[in-house]
Amino acid sequence: MTSVAIVTGASSGIGAATARRLAAEGFHVLAAARRTDRLAGLVAEIEAAGGTAGAVACDVTSDESVAGLAAAAEAAPGPVTLLVNNAGGARGLDRVESGAIGDWQWMYDVNVLGTLRVTQALLPALEASRAGTIVIVSSTAGFTVYEGGGGYTAAKHAQTAIAGTLRLELCGRPVRVVEIDPGMVKTDEFGLVRFGGDADKASAAYAGVPEPLVAEDVADCIAWCATRPHHVNVDRLVVRPLAQAAQHKVHRVGL
Repeated sequence: MTSVAIVTGASSGIGAATARRLAAEGFHVLAAARRTDRLAGLVAEIEAAGGTAGAVACDVTSDESVAGLAAAAEAAPGPVTLLVNNAGGARGLDRVESGAIGDWQWMYDVNVLGTLRVTQALLPALEASRAGTIVIVSSTAGFTVYEGGGGYTAAKHAQTAIAGTLRLELCGRPVRVVEIDPGMVKTDEFGLVRFGGDADKASAAYAGVPEPLVAEDVADCIAWCATRPHHVNVDRLVVRPLAQAAQHKVHRVGL
């Protein structure tokens, strides 16, 4: 039977690219996100390319919605062997002393509790497959802080803690845990969400950066980790563009 991969946050960016790539690798993909109109287009694109996929409306901040995702997984045409916890995001670039509580709360709920909810809901199916893989898409912000990023780095640090703890707790069971930590990735929406739709602020983060990562680069890393022999666990994969030597060291041309 065809293995099933579930990808959260699949309506755009890294999630959509990952859904396409995993379908090309032979998985039946359940693409989960809030925006079902975008998911419909993604599924049609995957099927036109010869893959198979389904769309599931899911808000990872809702227990009821995540339960619906688990129900869809039970009805999938094969064993669920892969979960990609990709849903997440950032809001604001405020200093700790002036950070908006609402923004911090949203980032924690989406990045951290969203990962927790979905993992808890899908773990029984992943374990039952006897070949389960949980991928958690965190960030280099999960181990390096920066000014103005307190809320986002706190959430990503917590997400990284989930990955490490889960790997310890699942030791001896047939589920591996992979953490993917991208650096600068230029996607259509991450910066727009962070800066409340301000396109100028969103694009300024990548000004002068020759070839930042794109969503397909991260999808390639996820697919590679997920398709290793099951006894091989890539604990953490850190991926940055060549221009970014570290969180604070970025080569910019003409600036």
